[in-house]
Amino acid sequence: MRVAPLLAASACLAACADAAPQPQPNSGRAEAVFATGCFWCTESDFDKVPGVVSTTSGYTGGKIANPTYEQVSSGTTGHIESVRVVYDPRRVSYATLAAHALRTSDPLDAGGQFCDRGYQYRSALFVAGPEQRRAAEAAKAQAAATLKKPIATLILPAAKFYPAEDYHQDYYKKNPVRYRFYRWNCGRDQRIEAVWGGRK
Repeated sequence: MRVAPLLAASACLAACADAAPQPQPNSGRAEAVFATGCFWCTESDFDKVPGVVSTTSGYTGGKIANPTYEQVSSGTTGHIESVRVVYDPRRVSYATLAAHALRTSDPLDAGGQFCDRGYQYRSALFVAGPEQRRAAEAAKAQAAATLKKPIATLILPAAKFYPAEDYHQDYYKKNPVRYRFYRWNCGRDQRIEAVWGGRK
């Protein structure tokens, strides 16, 4: 488990609760929240998607306000480690982002993601309203049809998102060696390849 920003990476955590993300009026931007295990990795994976404007690591879905990394990693807060994605809906849809979340994770795993275990590391699509829910359910159904197995990824109502501590933000950019070591050691890409293969 990661205990300090300068220690080698070993575990990634859970996310947030209460106020649903909403599109920003007249800004040409929308928001969505996804959990695919370690938020360092989720940030990195979503930053590569054309149309994504920014990503923020954080916590959502629990009942404790302003949770810390240590609290969330204990698995007692109900929060899931997640990422808030700000995107341009003229360039990329919520449906595409939901599918990307599923295909950059192990949607068959109900116990966490990769080497990070526990509810706080569950994969989840957080939905703000019926339109996002329909898109999330369609993406999940498509994943089940593609993989021919039940999908464990949760679909949960969007809730208040609490940004994680500063040292977690853009971790993959600020600490590339430690990040790559963590990602490889955790077996993330190897497992994604095993699950999805050429079906991405």
